[in-house]
Amino acid sequence: MSTRDRAVPDAGALDRLFGVLADPTRRRILETLVHAGPRTATELAGDFTITRQAVVKHLQVMADAGMVASERTGRDVRYRATTDCLATAVTWLLATGPAWDRRLARLRRS
Repeated sequence: MSTRDRAVPDAGALDRLFGVLADPTRRRILETLVHAGPRTATELAGDFTITRQAVVKHLQVMADAGMVASERTGRDVRYRATTDCLATAVTWLLATGPAWDRRLARLRRS
């Protein structure tokens, strides 16, 4: 399938996704969840110099972007990474990249 055949992802979904990836704390949270597995907000807060409440706010933004999912077990809420949405970013980059390559090539020729 060529990049032209791929559907262009929803702009709102891309904004939320790149918003998550633009924040270094959220990237670290995502990396932790990917490499260490599901964690509670309290467990995650132990790895950062921010409060548990701040971690929960980051996790809510990440959940809105589809980057994490939560599961309640008793009193604990465990968060896990859901990286399938990264395919959205890859699709957009693959669709957008060739156009930028052509523009840059024209600038070099000028």
